[in-house]
Amino acid sequence: MQTLPRLSLIIGGTASGKSRIAEVLATASGLGRIYIATAEARDAEMQTKIARHRQDRGPDWQTIEAPLDLCGALRDARPGSVVLVDCLTLWLSNHLLADHDPEAETTALITCLDDHAGPVVLVSNEVGNSIVPDNALARSFQAAQGRLNQRIAAHADLVATVIAGLPLALKGTLPRGLA
Repeated sequence: MQTLPRLSLIIGGTASGKSRIAEVLATASGLGRIYIATAEARDAEMQTKIARHRQDRGPDWQTIEAPLDLCGALRDARPGSVVLVDCLTLWLSNHLLADHDPEAETTALITCLDDHAGPVVLVSNEVGNSIVPDNALARSFQAAQGRLNQRIAAHADLVATVIAGLPLALKGTLPRGLA
């Protein structure tokens, strides 16, 4: 059993292995596990991906679907459990598509994270390594995602990037077995 930091951010590119690393981190805590899913199954491909992730996690996870209301999901989480949020990128996309203010939503999320008693592991995509998109919505998303990641990283005790399934601590120390 490993003691988890209060707030961990696991960041990486698409299909980098960040979700798996976050799940290993949460499982190593020995605490009850809550998975807050922000994805919405809007097409067959996403339905398949969600089903695969749920099957890979197994039955020992309580799943809460919260495409927009992460604060409500955090408030509803069982005390004494570790919460894994996968992922902030989809959560932010959902807010942008709903025409919500990403800065206000980020500020509210940080307040909820500060108020949450148990450990939280957040998963997010790094979108800053790609080209500048050719349309306004994509550029707005890319900029908002970068700001969200920076603000969360500033609050986190552990920030790790995942490349090719390998985690690298950027802030804090990875638990034994992950480093």
